[in-house]
Amino acid sequence: MIETPQSVFGADGRAAAPDLVAAGKGRVGSAHFGTYDYTASLDITAAHQHMAHPACDFAKDVLKVSLAGTGVRLSDGATNILPVVPHRVQDGGPPLSEAERAENRRTMIAAWRLHYEHVRHSLETAYYQGWDLHPAQLPTRYAAVFTFFMEGLDAAAERLHNFVGKAAQATLVGEVFDDAATGQGLLNYFLRAINCGAIAEADAVARTGLTLEDFRGKSFLAILKRRRA
Repeated sequence: MIETPQSVFGADGRAAAPDLVAAGKGRVGSAHFGTYDYTASLDITAAHQHMAHPACDFAKDVLKVSLAGTGVRLSDGATNILPVVPHRVQDGGPPLSEAERAENRRTMIAAWRLHYEHVRHSLETAYYQGWDLHPAQLPTRYAAVFTFFMEGLDAAAERLHNFVGKAAQATLVGEVFDDAATGQGLLNYFLRAINCGAIAEADAVARTGLTLEDFRGKSFLAILKRRRA
């Protein structure tokens, strides 16, 4: 758990996470960001302690940069505003009033919207894992994750198909220019989409012209070598 400023930067000014991982001697497989302990440590007031706070983005950027290429997986924090209704029918009590039912709906929708926005923010900042505090947050996590990958699927498939088809020569799809530096990013997009279940391997193959071997190898450079050979 990364929950304090000292677990982001040490007293010597160096990023602290690599030393924490090294101290684990191979036992550290992931680093999980603790949103609320971290923001509290920075004297951020409770009303502004949330996953999208700039202070959290800064800390998570440092973690991502300092642990890149290490194999340590990163996870974002949780949304603590839960989709739980304030009014319930008590045993033997009267049914809820229309005003109470309306407040229940507003509370649930607001909490779901906030959770959806937090998950999307995590995905847009390349944090593909998170954790939830309540089962009622699972619908919005699925909605956010699947929407994130599905809404860009057609464009990403066309770009990857054209790019690989031309053996990594620079391509232009619409107004988007792709060169070799983009290739692994496009491949990673499909690997993440397959991994979370947003699309099936067969669909990725059909859309991009790559093979299952290409996807399962996870290396854009290896794909190009095979194509050029």
